[in-house]
Amino acid sequence: EPSAMREYVAERPTEGFEAVGGLEDARAALERAVSWPLTYGPLFEAADAQPPTGVLLYGPPGTGKTLLARAIAAESGVNFIQVAGPELLDRYVGESEKAVRELFDRARQAAPAIVFLDEIDAIARDRNAGGESAVGERVVSQLLTELDRAADNPSLVVLAATNRREALDPALRRPGRLEAHIEVPAPDEAGRRAVLDVHAAAKPLGADVDLDRIAARTHGYTGADLEAVCREASMRAVRELTERYGGEAANDHADELVVRADHFEAALDAVEPSRSG
Repeated sequence: EPSAMREYVAERPTEGFEAVGGLEDARAALERAVSWPLTYGPLFEAADAQPPTGVLLYGPPGTGKTLLARAIAAESGVNFIQVAGPELLDRYVGESEKAVRELFDRARQAAPAIVFLDEIDAIARDRNAGGESAVGERVVSQLLTELDRAADNPSLVVLAATNRREALDPALRRPGRLEAHIEVPAPDEAGRRAVLDVHAAAKPLGADVDLDRIAARTHGYTGADLEAVCREASMRAVRELTERYGGEAANDHADELVVRADHFEAALDAVEPSRSG
């Protein structure tokens, strides 16, 4: 994308923690790191306590890191600016660093705000690991500078997400920068049941659907996998009606649509778990 056309838009997410299934520990830690400083400013001043400048969400793909970031912005009632790490990279000299500066300038204008850097490992690899390009080193240096500046602004919070925490430059992970590390793990059985509750809440489920049984059978499935299962089951129910009534005529029978246990069985066969362990 040409840098002249690049724009970082501040938004106000509306779906809070009610859209997040499980992850109670991660939610609580995120509230303490992000919501508390914004809500209890006088208490932090009385305690002479500085909230963390940056928070790093880490864990396997598909576990809900982006969803959590958007949810905490909605819960806190602040602006939210999201950018994926690769979007900041530019092949022209100086453009990547300029993109980082513009991102944080926009965030300061929109404060109180949360800046969310998704896939941060794409732009902030360990500079001591070897193989890092000059562009990558300059981007890391610019990020460090912006995080240090953000530390002086209590209305600006930086969230970052990665699947590979160990790949990040150590200077980013030290206190004063992305100092609070919150794990977003793959869900256990209770967590999977909570995720299924979220994604199946508005579906016309058949009386034979047992979400407890599905949760028990889906070991190794992430939140994204479970969302895909629910979506696939719904699509199979829709297809069944379109085949029964023939094309658009099925729209007149929408009240007959039911997502049954056999639809979920077929969906589980179609959607494989992301994790084997």
